[in-house]
Amino acid sequence: MNRRTVFAMSSAGTASAPDMLLGASYTRVPYVSPIYNWTGFYITVLKVCLIRGLLLLAIGQAWSAGAPSAPQIKQASVNGVTLVYQEQGDGAPVVFIHGCCSDYRAWDAQRQAIAPHYRFIGLNMRYFGTAPWPDDGSKLSHQTNADDIAVFIRGLNAGPVDLVGWSYSGPIVMLVALQHPELVHSLTIHEPASLTYVTDPAIAKIASEDRLAAFGPVIAAAKAGDFAGAARLTPIGANHQPDFWDTTTPEIRTMFLDNARTWTPYLAAPPQPPITCDMLHQIKIPVLITVGADTRSFFHIAAEAAAACIPGVQFVTIPGRHLAIAQQPEAFNAALLQLLGKAGSQPKT
Repeated sequence: MNRRTVFAMSSAGTASAPDMLLGASYTRVPYVSPIYNWTGFYITVLKVCLIRGLLLLAIGQAWSAGAPSAPQIKQASVNGVTLVYQEQGDGAPVVFIHGCCSDYRAWDAQRQAIAPHYRFIGLNMRYFGTAPWPDDGSKLSHQTNADDIAVFIRGLNAGPVDLVGWSYSGPIVMLVALQHPELVHSLTIHEPASLTYVTDPAIAKIASEDRLAAFGPVIAAAKAGDFAGAARLTPIGANHQPDFWDTTTPEIRTMFLDNARTWTPYLAAPPQPPITCDMLHQIKIPVLITVGADTRSFFHIAAEAAAACIPGVQFVTIPGRHLAIAQQPEAFNAALLQLLGKAGSQPKT
């Protein structure tokens, strides 16, 4: 951004010839040599330039202190594999775990809101993102992901982190909080994709049927090897929005296309470890669960049931649907920042 500063200066003294010609008032003053006048003028200009330079330096330092450095892409060696993550900002670490068929790019709107205040870290789980796979994908599971995340957090050497999950990673971050409570300072989840803690069979049946309606076409496309179709149908089904693919950004489309290959190991993966309501009741850290006001019943039931099991949870309904974190991120970001403040997470100084 170009900045321009205009300085206005005035002086009193002898009238110039143009002043007298224009009829300006004139006061006779003692004669001062031209050499003296020019010396005083140069000194004044030097003072003004010095003051201006100091002001610009102070403004630049203040601006730099308030703006986070550019995001950096880094790698971490975790359980024999290399995980890619994005990092930006300073302060308490806030670790974001993406959902199905996506990667850290899903959190771009959160990065922009969090990085000015905290240390944003968006982690790609094993097999997700654009990096080559370390094997044939056969080790993909909720437990593998939870184990990787725990080791990754320890490797940060920053103490317990504020952990954020969404959709597929909802039960994964729950596992991390349950199995490694010393690593998690607070927990935030937007619409966890799990029903193992839903205790009412009739409600669980409704949610299961809606989940099949959302992802049945995706699974059929993936099994047929149509990964482009699976990429398109995944957010359409999850968001219950037929025009999603045509109206979303090119960046979001690219992210889903890059990660459509994960459907193959996902469909062959073992069931997630059961997380019961009694287990969730043992979580004692600050927890925020959000749900979109217009989300489909599967996600609403899953989010509401999880909130009912966790003591002291903050349950917030935000505008939008399952992809509200990208489409309408303002309310989610505000709720997350409020939780971080209440949890005592230290912002950058």
